[in-house]
Amino acid sequence: MLHLATLDVADDDFAAAVLAGLAAPQMTIPARFFYDTAGSELFEKITQLPEYYPTRTEIGILRDCGAAIGQIVGPGRAVVEFGSGSSLKTPPFLRAVAASAYVPIDISAEFLAMAATDLAAKLPELPVFPLAADFTRPLRLPAGIAARPKLGFFPGSTLGNLGPAAAVDLLRAFGDTLGESAWLVIGLDRRKDPAVLEAAYNDAAGVTAAFNFNVLHRVNAELAGTLDPTAFVHDAPFDAALGRIEMHLRAVRDTAFSVLGRPFALAAGQSIHTENSYKWTLDEARLLARAGGWTPVELWTDAGAQFAVHLWRHDAASVEP
Repeated sequence: MLHLATLDVADDDFAAAVLAGLAAPQMTIPARFFYDTAGSELFEKITQLPEYYPTRTEIGILRDCGAAIGQIVGPGRAVVEFGSGSSLKTPPFLRAVAASAYVPIDISAEFLAMAATDLAAKLPELPVFPLAADFTRPLRLPAGIAARPKLGFFPGSTLGNLGPAAAVDLLRAFGDTLGESAWLVIGLDRRKDPAVLEAAYNDAAGVTAAFNFNVLHRVNAELAGTLDPTAFVHDAPFDAALGRIEMHLRAVRDTAFSVLGRPFALAAGQSIHTENSYKWTLDEARLLARAGGWTPVELWTDAGAQFAVHLWRHDAASVEP
């Protein structure tokens, strides 16, 4: 039961964010701009790569723990998925928790419409309210779920794209959006052998590189950019001190370009920083929850200790100033 009236166009600050990021001492383009339709499709291909363990590992954990989550949170909650993408992991989860409605939130309206239509066909009795929005900004959930208790769903370790302070802010915002008595199921990638991490972000087929380069193609197509993709290479090392993978587009030669008529230049070896992906220990995840106003209740992990799915309860009284 698809409610397309809620499918609104997300606010677009692409131009302002790109110009500000390129003017910084370390050039950046925020990772949320990977996800136009082409970028979303490339990311779905990434999730199927042999080197990219997070998606299949998390799907296995959710398959094993879905019934337990349903027992803890109780039936009849509206599931709100932040950054839903293709909603690949979602139908079995919705069944396991006996959801009363589903709100997929994604920044790419076109990709969201396709995914929501597909999911509504698989679960025709479930009300589906797709919401095209940037979930890192304040959200207004559809009126159709206002009276229902909420269960947030944030898989894929997407929280790792944010630094610790920004991650805490986002968790507090999720609490504000979902309200008191809400629950949150969140997938977080775990700290592990750097070789495993670097392989996941530097796949042999070059799909992650294409995903990274897609943001350059967006700038050129949408912001009158003159970036030469042949002047860059995909670079994704693990920074052990910060506990994160960093994705960069690194210049292989001196290069000058413009965006919306504004000139920029990079020397060989300098980069445009496009994404971080933090990896968390279990203790760090618990601290993150507490700081964001959530109480850790349960967690599940795989046999190889690569990934963890956490269940947290909203506890606004525990938020520290």
